[in-house]
Amino acid sequence: MEWISVSGDRLAGESGETVVLTGVGLGGWMNMENFITGYPATESLQRAALRGVLGEEGYERFFRRFLTDFFDAGDARHLASLGLNSVRVPFNYRHFEDDDRPFVLKEEGFSWLDRVIGLCADAGLYTILDLHALPGRQNQHWHSDNPTHWAEFWNQRHFQDRVVHLWEAIADRYKDRPEVAGYNPVNEPADSSGAVIGPFYERLERAIRAVDDRHVLFLDGNRYSTDFSIFGDPFPNTVYTAHDYALPGIAAGSSYPGVTRGEHFDRSVVEQTFLRRTEFMRRTGTPVWIGEFGPVYDGDPERDRSRLRLLRDQLEIYREHGASWSLWTYKDIGLQGLVYARPDSAYVRRIAPVLEKKKRLGADSWGGSDEQVRHILEPIEELFDKEFPHFDPFPWGRKPWIQTLVRNIMFAEPLVGDFARCFEGVTPDEAEELAGCFAFAACERRGPLNDVLREHLSGD
Repeated sequence: MEWISVSGDRLAGESGETVVLTGVGLGGWMNMENFITGYPATESLQRAALRGVLGEEGYERFFRRFLTDFFDAGDARHLASLGLNSVRVPFNYRHFEDDDRPFVLKEEGFSWLDRVIGLCADAGLYTILDLHALPGRQNQHWHSDNPTHWAEFWNQRHFQDRVVHLWEAIADRYKDRPEVAGYNPVNEPADSSGAVIGPFYERLERAIRAVDDRHVLFLDGNRYSTDFSIFGDPFPNTVYTAHDYALPGIAAGSSYPGVTRGEHFDRSVVEQTFLRRTEFMRRTGTPVWIGEFGPVYDGDPERDRSRLRLLRDQLEIYREHGASWSLWTYKDIGLQGLVYARPDSAYVRRIAPVLEKKKRLGADSWGGSDEQVRHILEPIEELFDKEFPHFDPFPWGRKPWIQTLVRNIMFAEPLVGDFARCFEGVTPDEAEELAGCFAFAACERRGPLNDVLREHLSGD
């Protein structure tokens, strides 16, 4: 596979031909998320609970089978068959380093990366390596494996030193591998002060370039990859990546085109949002890569059709502006993935009571709704409006802050115990079989979503 590099406002191969990266994110694999595989709260809380109920052997066999089957050769071939050419690979730092042994790197994490890079390369797919969860947590939410609402990464040099050390090792291992398109060192950073992220990026860029000056860097903006005011002159061979979730694709009760939360959305509005989020890239003449975007699907036929129409519009906008993209996410239990574990699979049936309770309490941020807990949230919101009218917490303000604390932490954390109880009495053999429910051959494909991608990439 050809080396990819930045050439002005585009990515190019060694021959000089423009390369537009079109891919998916491999969410839920080396960085797990609650809505993707069904557990409540955070990956670390889930892992601790499963270790307690399954025992060490059951725990190890479950997760080894999960990591093996969640993405295998069949998955890579399926993505290539759609016309995609890349996979963004999120990973949690815990695969590479334990908190009680900082700076001591584990070979096992690299072995899993080696495997997915090889599987993708065999299918003609580039990989972009994405550190999705950092020590100390780089943002305030569940997908950085954060059990709180504080991003301590930006407050402690120790955490920052460990990330620099890890990326030096990653760069050294893959510096001669052109099938790796590049490195995405920090997913959705959220430095509330805005004062730390810029100097840290400068330090990180120097450290990586001292080892590897050939791979493209994909740098997320601050405030969950939406704020690029921290950047001055672009770094060499660097792409600045925006995330472009459209509100009608993720908000409960939305329609497209139509009104969502009191605002009308159509193609022109979606395009203006894209242009606003990518203003820095276009002003500096650097390539555009949308590192995450994509609707969720709730099973309502009319709403799902409208969200597929939104997806078509976004894909067309990206094509018109020469933007590369990575759709979130490839595989899950049915909310957003191209491929999903069957509803009647042994795994999904086993955790069904927790899925129902999570939905009722709105415990998941992504794909969840507060509809059935408004009687709890409204008095709190009214109290804050009255007593703290000027309180505007980072990153999204007062109401989302309350939702995070009540739904995604206070409700979600005790639900982890409910999740663990679903696995009581499961033997190591059975644990391994449950993880096998995520194998490509055992899963279903979301036909209309796959069709939209195939048609777009074939030019039809």
